[in-house]
Amino acid sequence: MLRQEDKISNILLETISEAVIIVDNHQKIVEVNASAERIFAYKKDELISKDLNILLPFNYHESLSIHFEEFLKTGNRIKINDSKDVFGIKKDGDIVELDIELIPFTIYNKTFAMALISDISEKKRKEEERHHLSIIFDESLNEIHVFDAKTLRFINVNYGAQKSLGYSMEELIDMTPIDITPCKDEGEFRTAIDILLKKNVEKLVIETVQRRKDGTEYPVETHLQLSKLGDREVFVAIILDITERKNYTKKLEKIVEERTQQLKYALDKEVEINQLKSKFLSSLSHEFKTPLSAILTSALLLSKYQLTEQQERRNKHIKTITDKAQILNNILNGFLSIEKFDTGNLSYQFTNFKISEIVDEVIYNARMLIKEGQQIKYTENEDLSLYQDEKIIELILSNLIQNAIKYSPEDTTIYLDIDQDEEITTFKIRDAGVGIPENAQKNIFDRYFRAENVINIEGTGIGLNIVKNHLEKLNGKIYFESKQDVGTTFTVSIPNIAKQ
Repeated sequence: MLRQEDKISNILLETISEAVIIVDNHQKIVEVNASAERIFAYKKDELISKDLNILLPFNYHESLSIHFEEFLKTGNRIKINDSKDVFGIKKDGDIVELDIELIPFTIYNKTFAMALISDISEKKRKEEERHHLSIIFDESLNEIHVFDAKTLRFINVNYGAQKSLGYSMEELIDMTPIDITPCKDEGEFRTAIDILLKKNVEKLVIETVQRRKDGTEYPVETHLQLSKLGDREVFVAIILDITERKNYTKKLEKIVEERTQQLKYALDKEVEINQLKSKFLSSLSHEFKTPLSAILTSALLLSKYQLTEQQERRNKHIKTITDKAQILNNILNGFLSIEKFDTGNLSYQFTNFKISEIVDEVIYNARMLIKEGQQIKYTENEDLSLYQDEKIIELILSNLIQNAIKYSPEDTTIYLDIDQDEEITTFKIRDAGVGIPENAQKNIFDRYFRAENVINIEGTGIGLNIVKNHLEKLNGKIYFESKQDVGTTFTVSIPNIAKQ
């Protein structure tokens, strides 16, 4: 592995805004500049010797490998995002849109790849804003007028204004605001707007009357501002039709009063429902906790009886009782957790523990739910430890592992990978299950939400919500990558030492 930072650093242009990342022929990072550290929020030491894929979401890794192989074969500069957008992933999991170019870079007779990376998220955002504002102007049903500050001739009038006034843009282009404001002449109008030209105020609000092409008139409130169109001074007027306000003030006040009463009633009802729900969940949990424990104990004792040739069938029913009781027990624990979140009665007990111990416990309990041919493969490392709430970490991993089992078919493998640096421990749970539909992904952590493709599979829709709430309180994070009918990877990151 090449480590000549002192030589390579002298060549990098630390002052340029683009990120510069130099990798060897195996895509291993050998140097980065300050802009790369800033864009991806990593320190240099955290990136050196890592694969370049660490900065890209999983679904871009194959594309990067293809481009990199082409780069090695041809030795030519290659833009990674010639055909589609490329997204990077920061240390904290945030996504950033990138422009990536691979450039040959030779030093001391050895060739490297210089990845020149630009963050284009802000550029895209501004372009989208300009496009959005243009759409708002063109399609708004409110009246928007733009006219020249000297000649007063209309430059642009949006569709809402054309529809309201009854004039086409071709007709309005030879007109001025005075032509549609019968109560003002040009001198009076110029006197009114002179205060804006002198920049004594930033905006004028004027109540006046506008006349339509058919001669009818209607009251308006005009919000007028001075602006620039290139080097040209223009006025921008936003016109509000205040007919309703003028004629139906009392009616509107009555409607506001009625709506206020309705809102107050709805809020009072919501408070009442929440209180009832909390009481119900608490009562339900405590009422059924003892019987469920008895069912589990009875099932365990029953499995010890060895009765003739019916034992195999008996064991099958015993397993069913045990599994269903365990599922109900988990549901009740989930509802209890929700109650604690809602009432603020949640507290954590922090201790130092070995990660391997809770992983063994999670895997052991998960095997009761495992389907025919399913396997669980996980990282084994006796040296890793955490100072966190052991039971909560076990709950988080149990929920994600059991979901992977539940939503994966038979004869598939579930992977639990564990990685730890000086500050953060990362768990990755990967399955080859039904996946999460794209239209459901934004709601997947909402309480009681379940995607349409799993509606016929047992579940309450509270597990992931509980996991996310616990992680937020423990300064941890969770995110996922998923494709329907391909599988899902959940990534959980949590501080090695809890902040109390």
